Amino acid sequence: MGCYILEDMRLKELVPLFGFIFSGSVFAQIPTPSSGRIIRHENFSSAYVAARTIDVWLPEGYSDKKKYAVLYMQDGQMLFDSTITWNKQEWGVDETLTELVKAKKIQECIVVGIWNGGRSRHAEYFPQKPFESLSKQEQEIVYNAYRSGGQSIFFGLPISSDRYLSFLVKELKPFIDSAYSTKADRAHTFLAGSSMGALISLYVLCEYPAIFGGAACLSTHWPGLFYLENNPVPASFFTYLNQHLPAPKKHKLYFDHGTETLDTMYAALQKSVDSILQKKGYTPKQWISLSWPGQNHSEKSWRSRFSTPASFLLRK
Repeated sequence: MGCYILEDMRLKELVPLFGFIFSGSVFAQIPTPSSGRIIRHENFSSAYVAARTIDVWLPEGYSDKKKYAVLYMQDGQMLFDSTITWNKQEWGVDETLTELVKAKKIQECIVVGIWNGGRSRHAEYFPQKPFESLSKQEQEIVYNAYRSGGQSIFFGLPISSDRYLSFLVKELKPFIDSAYSTKADRAHTFLAGSSMGALISLYVLCEYPAIFGGAACLSTHWPGLFYLENNPVPASFFTYLNQHLPAPKKHKLYFDHGTETLDTMYAALQKSVDSILQKKGYTPKQWISLSWPGQNHSEKSWRSRFSTPASFLLRK
């Protein structure tokens, strides 16, 4: 199989997904949602990771007199406003959640959009314990991997996802629960992301099952790298899940993938993951795994199906 980046996928399609720097003043703008409002926490400092922007979406009618579930989402740059994103696409998170609340399909929630670290994105989103389980030779294979354009995946940065988890759990979540009117318990605290953002969302849930009640993992980038042949990464993920998946009774997991562009890599790998979940006792009440024919690896596609994982995680 060899290198598996598809020829018809332009390099720019990979820019926000796999770690290139977000440059230009466009990302300094605060998103303008179609409904609700955005509260920005710029240069949110951390003892574990580089400071970054946090955009908190509050639904229409947000009130301190009520308590809200919380959805923590990765790649916060791309969630709310296509007019200021690099590719003029967005998840449409505010529109989708507002419609679902009005239809009384989900509980009210706030969304914490966590900006990725640009160059450090792949290093922060790559699950660390599966990586550390690899042999030294396999670790070198991972660190020396390149994109199809010849650019380093990790930019020479060490994998640091455990530090990212510490930032999320020890710094960001306590701040959100103190600054906003939240339901801070596990049953009302969720994660979501796509591609590498899906991987890190799953990893957070596995490492902190007492804090998070579920994760939505769209187009999960199981290869970790950009090819499948002689790639030791998926097997390390599967071994980790066999050992660390949380108990199904108190957790929800959503997985999906499209069938075009980069998503063509995922179907067979997702089947392996699904078999692990079945073995662990997950049933359709706690776990969904879907294929979306014709959809590709883009915010446009994730937007078109976001209502499905949102309804699953946040249903009343």
